[in-house]
Amino acid sequence: MPRIGATPFAFPDFHGATRRLVVVNLVAYFVLYLATIAAPATTSQVAGLLALVPSTFLHGAIWQPLTYSLIHIGLVRALFELLSLWFLAGFLEPFHGDGWVTGLYVASVLGTAAGAVVLYVGGAAMGHPIDQIPMFGCFGAIFGMLVAIGYLYGDVQFLMFFVIGIKARYLAIIYGLICFAMLFGQQQMYAFAQLGGALFGLIYVRSVPRRGFSFVFSERWYGLRNGYYRWKRRRAARKFEVYMRSQGRTVRFDGHGRQIDKDSDDKSRWN
Repeated sequence: MPRIGATPFAFPDFHGATRRLVVVNLVAYFVLYLATIAAPATTSQVAGLLALVPSTFLHGAIWQPLTYSLIHIGLVRALFELLSLWFLAGFLEPFHGDGWVTGLYVASVLGTAAGAVVLYVGGAAMGHPIDQIPMFGCFGAIFGMLVAIGYLYGDVQFLMFFVIGIKARYLAIIYGLICFAMLFGQQQMYAFAQLGGALFGLIYVRSVPRRGFSFVFSERWYGLRNGYYRWKRRRAARKFEVYMRSQGRTVRFDGHGRQIDKDSDDKSRWN
């Protein structure tokens, strides 16, 4: 397990869920980029269908809460998102495993989409319609991971702007305050969506086991399997005791189905 301490400017390990998430988003960026060069008009329409637009989602585009995170527009923005994803997912994965990190990413992505849809529906219901903007990018998942690190490893220091050392919890709080301040500007939906991603990320961290559901399930499964084997061994031991008594001999087994050697002075070896 890696040491938790000050985090210098260094690239973390690139494997498991971290590699899959970065590679999938990187491939999606280049596919969209090359398609834009080949057929700009068609690509623009496809990107519009994949990006999250709350009104379009409510009218049947149920794929948008997942596909919007794969749409990256602009080299600088895509580079910032993917590097952030690499750093944050790479930090979490050694402690929790790839399944847990993937679940956190998906939960934050869905939470971001839910935040945008809730704001749109709530504004329309109260008579204050919210200006819709197409949602794209994995910014919500990045915020969810940042909140997870701030909650679980708040004392870990990161380098803000690659110069200023700051604890993870304060970095998450500062980012949350910036999103809250943006609620009073022109990008209300964008800011509220990010807060939704952070909220779902926090709920995931508090409700999902540390090593993920797959780890807990495997441990329970192996526990049941081993319990079944122990029961079979005890039953076989009892049958063997009955058989040996019928042959005029006496053997004894302990509660685990292991034979007790009456001639041995080392009784503690079975404890």
